Amino acid sequence: MIALTGILVLVVFAAGLVVVRPGPVAAWLGDDSAARPAPVVDPPDPAPGPVLAALNGTAPMPDEAGLTKALGKLVTDGGIGGRTSLVVRDVASGKVLYANGGGIPTVPASTMKLVTAATVLSTRDPAYRIPTRVVAGPNPGEVILVGGGDPTLGADAKGFYPGAARLDRLATATKKALGATKPTKVYYDSSLFSGPVYEPGWDADIPTGGFGGPSTALMIDGARKTPTESDNHYSERSSKPDLAAAQAFAKALGVGGTPAPAPKGSVPADAATPSPGATAGPADELARVVSPPMVRLVEFMLVDSDNVVAEALARQVALAKGKPASYAGARAGMTEALAELGVPTDGLVLADGSGLSRTDRLTGEAQTELLALAASGKRPELTEMFAGIPVAAWSGTLEDRFGDAATRKSAAGVVRAKTGTLTGNHAMAGTVTTADGRLLAFSVLTDGVTASSDAARDHLDKIAATLATCGCDA
Repeated sequence: MIALTGILVLVVFAAGLVVVRPGPVAAWLGDDSAARPAPVVDPPDPAPGPVLAALNGTAPMPDEAGLTKALGKLVTDGGIGGRTSLVVRDVASGKVLYANGGGIPTVPASTMKLVTAATVLSTRDPAYRIPTRVVAGPNPGEVILVGGGDPTLGADAKGFYPGAARLDRLATATKKALGATKPTKVYYDSSLFSGPVYEPGWDADIPTGGFGGPSTALMIDGARKTPTESDNHYSERSSKPDLAAAQAFAKALGVGGTPAPAPKGSVPADAATPSPGATAGPADELARVVSPPMVRLVEFMLVDSDNVVAEALARQVALAKGKPASYAGARAGMTEALAELGVPTDGLVLADGSGLSRTDRLTGEAQTELLALAASGKRPELTEMFAGIPVAAWSGTLEDRFGDAATRKSAAGVVRAKTGTLTGNHAMAGTVTTADGRLLAFSVLTDGVTASSDAARDHLDKIAATLATCGCDA
């Protein structure tokens, strides 16, 4: 898995953008000192240096007529079939410079993850860490493993996600808390997430094709059966990730037998993520580990378009807004959070957090408004989205895009975007630096595409590369 090794902050000065070292991020990456008992926390990876050059703060805004001329038939007659919607927005002023079908609600595919990133960062503290707890069971020596919704939890040091919480360390802390009492049985509780584990709008091959997994509050390695598998985008997922996690914990604890679901009403509530119907009793907690901070989880989600992490973060939005941690609760919470950010929600349909659902609908106008807000620096927590948004020819899902030599040369290092692909729907949304040094937000959404996926991706790459080379005088 290709992952950025730290958090960068993007700050807009007038019309320019520079990459600087963390400001509030340093605190967001700090230890959670309020947790009780003291959680086991791995130190964050060191932050890298800047990747994008500073922009020209006095760069002129592209001419609207020039943009229309440059984009021309790329948008209106791209040769891929179906409909192409494109919106280009100036970040500094917020002005829409080009729009073709920008108000048409369209399937966003994985560009939906930009909404998930923004809403979870605006509702959960960016430093928030998701707990995985162990509480006392019904009888001495019996313990309950309680999932808090951390999709990155690992069994040991060989876990899939760098810096993730580990069950072997949780087992060590649990045995210490039990003292002379020998652990005898493991129960598990994943009741924090409710409702169906798969979204009804997902294609039938998603659960079996390795694109995503069940949305449960307890899992290890994003529900992967083989977390070290080289092709992580299509890793086979467990159909019962909560049981798999409990089995790994029991092994680390040295307890035999098959773990069982926790008896109803036996799990004490956690102040941060209370389970529905849970009984009060924080003193019954024996140990806990916590995930990397929210800014890192967002990075994991965006850089490799991780669908399982996306669904887990959507449920964190629901919990933060006091709603059930379900698909329904997540879409209600995310819609509410977008409205609070001032992003238009007309025509918006948020079926899930990953964009796998074909019932999702977004507009290019809403996407670019959200991106411009995030890049403006007015909401520092939203700016952290850019730590995970792939950079052309450098990281994540854009590392191998822009295969044509000309588009690669134009886009490398100046296009930063999230992509999305479903059969018939292809999307790209992000920011781009023009030839004059002006920062633009853009969204390309296609619908009813009849061309091959490779042809559609090349077409979107060409649009982004055209924006990058555009001085776009009339």
